[in-house]
Amino acid sequence: MTPQDLPDFDPDLDLVLQRDLNAPRELIYACWTTPEHLVHWFVPKPHRVTACHLDVRVGGACNTTFDVDGAVMENRGVYLEVVPNEKLVFTDTYTEGWKPAAEPFMTAILTFQDLGQGRTRYTAIARHRNADTAKQHAEMGFHDGWGTVATQLEAYARGLMT
Repeated sequence: MTPQDLPDFDPDLDLVLQRDLNAPRELIYACWTTPEHLVHWFVPKPHRVTACHLDVRVGGACNTTFDVDGAVMENRGVYLEVVPNEKLVFTDTYTEGWKPAAEPFMTAILTFQDLGQGRTRYTAIARHRNADTAKQHAEMGFHDGWGTVATQLEAYARGLMT
C-alpha cells in the first residue's frame, strides 16, 4: 500500500509513515496507550519524554512533555477516535475539555493492522491544516524522526515479549 492508497490522502496536507513491525498489534497499541510504555520510545533518543498523561477515550487528554536538548516541549491534545488495537486519532487542535489550542499543528491518525505471525502494519499519518505547516513538518524531519520512533517502538515492544 502506498500513501496514495490511503483513504482521504491529501499530498499537500498529509505526511505518511508506514512500517511492518515485528510485534503483535495488541502490544504495539498498548505501547501507544500506556504512559509507562510510551515514555520509553516516543521521541528519538537521546531526547526523552519527561511527563505523560493519556486518557485514552474520545475527548480524553493526550498530553506529553519532551526534553529536547534541554528545551521543554509540551504537547497538549485530545483523542478524537479510539478503536482498541486498530486505530488512534488525536489532535493538538483542542485540549482536554474541547478547549481550542492557540496554535494547532497537526492531527495524527494511527492504524494497526494485524499481519499475522506476530507482525503489525503500522501506519502513521500526520494531517496538517495547510500546505505550509505540512511542508514545515517535513522539513523538521518528519520521516526521519517518526521513522526512528517506529524503530524504537518495535524494539521496545519486542523487549516486552521476552
